[in-house]
Parts: sequence; C-alpha cells; structure tokens
Amino acid sequence: MLGIHETIQYFFYMKRSHFSKSIRILKATCFFTLIIYLTGCNAKADKQPQKTPKSKVTVEDVDRGIRAHINKEVAVSNGYFRYEGDTATFDLKLVRVHTEYLSVLGPNEFFACVDLATSEGDVYDVDFFLKGTADSMIVTQTNLHKLNGKPYYTWKQAKDKTWSTVPVKSASNELLGVIEGQDRFSFTYKVTLPELTNNAKLWLPLAQNDRFQQIESKQINAPVGYKIIKEVDFGNEILFMELTPAHSGSIVSVSYEVIREEKYPYREDHLNLDQYLTSTPLIPLTDRFSTIANEVITERNANTPLTEARALYDYIIDNMRYAKQGTYGTGDANYACDSKSGNCTEFHSFFIALARSVGIPARFAVGASIPSERNEGGVNGYHCWAEFYADGKWWPVDISEANKYTPLATYYFGHHPANRIELSQGRNLQFSPGPASGPVPFLAYPILEVNEEPVNVKTTFSFERKSDSSN
Repeated sequence: MLGIHETIQYFFYMKRSHFSKSIRILKATCFFTLIIYLTGCNAKADKQPQKTPKSKVTVEDVDRGIRAHINKEVAVSNGYFRYEGDTATFDLKLVRVHTEYLSVLGPNEFFACVDLATSEGDVYDVDFFLKGTADSMIVTQTNLHKLNGKPYYTWKQAKDKTWSTVPVKSASNELLGVIEGQDRFSFTYKVTLPELTNNAKLWLPLAQNDRFQQIESKQINAPVGYKIIKEVDFGNEILFMELTPAHSGSIVSVSYEVIREEKYPYREDHLNLDQYLTSTPLIPLTDRFSTIANEVITERNANTPLTEARALYDYIIDNMRYAKQGTYGTGDANYACDSKSGNCTEFHSFFIALARSVGIPARFAVGASIPSERNEGGVNGYHCWAEFYADGKWWPVDISEANKYTPLATYYFGHHPANRIELSQGRNLQFSPGPASGPVPFLAYPILEVNEEPVNVKTTFSFERKSDSSN
C-alpha cells in the first residue's frame, strides 16, 4: 500500500513522462488510501447508527396526535373527553379538529384548536399544544379558549411566524378580528366536485366591485365552459356551469386580488327602500316580531330610527347565544326567535325581521371574514352581516361578532372591518337558469344539483395578505 509520502513521489516521477495518465492514477490512489485510512483508524464509526433525516410534521400528523390523545381519554372516561378547568370539570365530545389553524410555536412544538361539545350543546374551543415529531406527537397542554365563540384570550403572531397568547382584555382590535382602514389580500374560493352519477349543474357567487371593495383581478378555473348570470333584484353575479360524470373530482376555483376598505355609514343613490321592508319566507313580518320590537323600543326609550335600531341590536346581543347546534345556518328568523341561538345567519335574520317589522329598512350580505391575526392560510367558512337605513344612510352592523367580542359591540354598530370580502347580497334570490329547488335563501356556498337533486360539495376558502396592507 502506498503511503501519502510515496504517492506524492510517484506523482512527480510520472509527471515527467505521462502527466495526464498520472493524474488519473493519483486520484484513484488517494481515494483508496483515504478509505483504508478511515477504515483502519476510525473503525468505531462503523458502529454508530446512521441518522435519518427527520420528516417534516404535517397537518395530518398533528391531527392524528390530537385524536389519539382524545381517544385515549375517552376510553377511560365513559365515552367522554374530560377537561379539567380551573373551577369545573367538563365531559365533552369531539366536534371538530381545526387543522386550518395549525400553528408552529417553536422547534417541534405545535398548536391546533379543537371544538368539543357538552351534551347540552355548549361548544368549547380548546387549544391543544403538542410536542414531538411526525412519528411521535404528544399533547403537552390544553387550554380553554372559547365558550360558544366567546374568547378568553386571543393569539398574536411574531415576525418569525411563531405564536403567543394575549388575554382578550389586553388584546388590540386587530387581534380581536378587526383591521381598520384598508386591507389587501388574495382570496381563493375552491370547489372540489364529488363523484357525479349523472349530468349536473353548479352555481356559485362571484364577488364584485363596490365603493368599499375593489376586485383588482378575478381568475376563474373550471373544467368546462361557463356563463355568468346576472341576478336582477340585488345585482349579484353568479357563476354557472353544466357538468357531466367525466368532471367527477375536478376543481372549480375563483381567485381574487382584493383591496377592501373599512365600511362605515354611507349614502346610496337610486334607493328602493320598499325592497328592504318586505317579508320573505325565512324573514317573515309577523306579529311576533313587531310585538318584540315594540316592547324593546319602548323599554329602552328609543324614539328615532337610529336609537330604535341600536335597541334591537343590543337586545339580540343580550338574548342570543352564538352556537352551531340544531337547525343553524339557514337564516330562519323564526328559528332564531324560538331557540335564541345560531350562527351569523340567525343573528342577522332575527335583526332584519325585527327592524323591518317597525319600518326600519334592513338588508343582508354574505362573504368571508379574513383572519386578522395571521397573514395566510385557511378561512373558516362564510360570514354574514347586515345593514339598516337611518338618517339618510346605510349603517353596517355585525351582531354575531359583537356578541362574541363584547368590547367591540360599539364598533360593530356602524362599522365593518376592512378584512372581509363580500360575495353576494340579499335573500330569497331568483335567477335564470336557477336551481330546481327554487329561490335561494342566500348564496355563500355553491349549489350543486344532480338530476335536479341537491348534492353536497366540498368547498374551501384560503387567503394571503399582501405585505403593503395598512391599518
């Protein structure tokens, strides 16, 4: 075996006659010398296990870790997940793991929020903190975040995209869901078609420009040709397409670039206020609503349309409970009046019914609320709001958000934050060609019909905030 010294001598010897050939010999000799040296002098290295690269933790890994933890607890707690609070113990059932809210807190530390419900229907939002790798995920802590949508603390994201908690009483408006001034973001409305057994039809809303919302660009991606329907009563635009079984599993998406301004009381030309005083199937103007409205107005000594509207607004905040249980999400004012619970559609349908019953014009709109505490990711479904007419202006209100964040109740009477997108307006929508099921109560999610029968379709919203957004 040649040593390093002999190898160098050999190199200089060969250089005089066979330079190019010696270079190849030198490379091979040095390589084998190095192998032999390492094998002889560092034999212990062979005994050390080789490190395999750590796989990146995915949403599915965190979801699996949370469910495994809950299932383990359920197995020993008579079918319930037992949460030990500071003052009480709760027996809960899993409702949903919010994987769209997965966050990284630090190296191998993660967070996701989980909805769990009591047998009485109260929904607790519990924050799960986890630590570990893709193969071994352990729940280290659970904190009660919200009760029926009302938070005890909120989250703040640092510049390095890690997160920390902030008590609600110390949180800024931005951390409570409000971006004032202007917001800029991209927004994607994505539909994944199910297995289609026959020919089908699809309708979905298209966002438009108005004085508070500028759509800088709109890109529609569809597996088939489409048309845009103009809805007359409220001026909505609706994307329509006819599909076949060959389009099963295809994606339909609409991507927007949006500049949105914070909304405040505003004047509008060419008004038809009678349109916003009429009865609809789910917002009927019956005696029960006028009786409640008049009692509330009298009790609170309200004597102008503006003070009357505020009295009705406060009544709903005080008497309704934000809860996604029962027949919620239909926008049925009678159901809201009976159950005193629901999501944003029930809150605002109830308000509109009360307002119209005492002669205050009121109207409905729906879209999505863009998260303010982070700059990208999923959007948790649609959100809706209302406006009423008083003192020559339309006054925006968001009663379900005011119910969740009582410190912002004054703000939401007369404002909508900049971080939202409006997709459609009005109730009981009629257009042609329209669904076989008849007028549409409100249009947020797509309508898919196969053989004139409604079929559920997976829909997701996502966003990315632009770096030049300003508050």
